Amino acid sequence: MFRLLLLPLRAPMLLVLVAIAVYEGLQWSQPLQGAVPSGMAQLSSLFWSLDCLHALLVVVVCTMPDLLLQRVSSLMAASRVMSLVISLLIVTVGGLYLLHLKVLTNVLILGTTVLLARLDLARVRVAPPPLLMAAVLGVLVLAGAGVGRWLASSGGSL
Repeated sequence: MFRLLLLPLRAPMLLVLVAIAVYEGLQWSQPLQGAVPSGMAQLSSLFWSLDCLHALLVVVVCTMPDLLLQRVSSLMAASRVMSLVISLLIVTVGGLYLLHLKVLTNVLILGTTVLLARLDLARVRVAPPPLLMAAVLGVLVLAGAGVGRWLASSGGSL
């Protein structure tokens, strides 16, 4: 138990990941601040849910790239139709990210931080199963984003 408590000190990129998640939570709350006074609280919670889902998707893709690529490549090898559908989906989603450069920037920052945290954990020889790693890093990112949203709603800033 003591080794788990010292893990952020042994792998400092976990602290950087939480700090980036807090920053992302602050950024996600900025467009929501204008929507709440106009009576669109449901819309703000929808945006918050989409941003959290987006962050979890980035964490899963960056935590388990080998498993995901193996599944996608085997699916694409199964038929030409699936290959075409998956290629079009990747190009369309990539194009949407390129159209919204702020989203692309957030994806790159969060993805890079997750990969650095994984690398730091591998350096200190902490290697849980990929699904557990994705769950733990997802909880860290969502908790940090929640703190960032709370800071933005309470009027505090970093």
